[in-house]
Amino acid sequence: MEARDAMLLVNLGSPDSPSVKDVRRYLNQFLMDGRVLDAPWLIRRLIVSLAILPFRPKQSAEAYESIWWDEGSPLVVISRRVQAALQERIANPMELAMTYGSPSIPHAVKALGANPEIQTINLLPLFPHYAMSTFETIVVAVQDAMKRFAPGKHLRVIKPFYDNEAYINALVDNTREYLQRDYDHLLFSYHGLPERHLRKTDPTGNHCLKSADCCQVDSPAHRTCYRAQVFRTTETFVRAAGIPDNQYSVTFQSRLGRDPWLQPFTDKTLEVLPERGVKKLLVMCPAFVSDCLETLEEIGIRGRETFMDAGGEEFELIPCLNEHPTWIETLAGWWDDPSMWHADAGEVLPKV
Repeated sequence: MEARDAMLLVNLGSPDSPSVKDVRRYLNQFLMDGRVLDAPWLIRRLIVSLAILPFRPKQSAEAYESIWWDEGSPLVVISRRVQAALQERIANPMELAMTYGSPSIPHAVKALGANPEIQTINLLPLFPHYAMSTFETIVVAVQDAMKRFAPGKHLRVIKPFYDNEAYINALVDNTREYLQRDYDHLLFSYHGLPERHLRKTDPTGNHCLKSADCCQVDSPAHRTCYRAQVFRTTETFVRAAGIPDNQYSVTFQSRLGRDPWLQPFTDKTLEVLPERGVKKLLVMCPAFVSDCLETLEEIGIRGRETFMDAGGEEFELIPCLNEHPTWIETLAGWWDDPSMWHADAGEVLPKV
């Protein structure tokens, strides 16, 4: 019997429907992840049960309803389309999973583990940047699932691809049409993180957020530093796309709670850009490779309203990579590129 590799694609996930019940179930699973809300279990349980679940599901359900497609959740639908497009190019077994919701990581790993021909699972978290609440939690969840459903099989993990040339080229191809239009400013809106997450994943224990220019000073911490990596994505992209230095900026969206989060905030920036002379705005969200609630509703609907109410005249949200042909070809090309993969999953997580 010939040993074969398999691919496992993992994205964040979505409620099964925009109903309050399904959104509540999803939020409970998401927020009880100790790498998302990184407090001791009991404190986390109290915060989620008493301060979030009684109020947030109804509001979030309305947001999901505003962007829901006939086929289902945009994130899941797009991810399935990406899987199908990749499967046309890669003959090896392939499964799609969501960190939260369906299809689940245990379900996907169980399906791969049941195939006796598969000896190695190649894990591709659909996140360009390392963060403990996305990339790291996916790796740990797959490791746990493999202990139960695929014992003895090997796990390889893609390296964060935030400045990979093929990824940047895919971003440039995806945005080319929009960048040829008349616009005043390009806003990069990345998903936010609590500052403490950066400190927790800093393997040196003494670099991240210790100085104003920490992301510009070379350090082993950058290997797992989300903030340094998003700045690197931005710098690499604007150089490849020929964006002038005075025509773009970086912000962070989607904060929760009162603890310090990465700044500047997207929503606050959208309020002040028009008074700074920015009337025609482009927004792109490179932390996501698939459009989802955070892009379509938070930026595409609420962000647009904020900017226009503040005096903006034109607002254009650039779609995520989604099923762009260059992106599909990039993913397919990585399959056979050993330089893109950690030889062992143990190389991925920060040694802290």
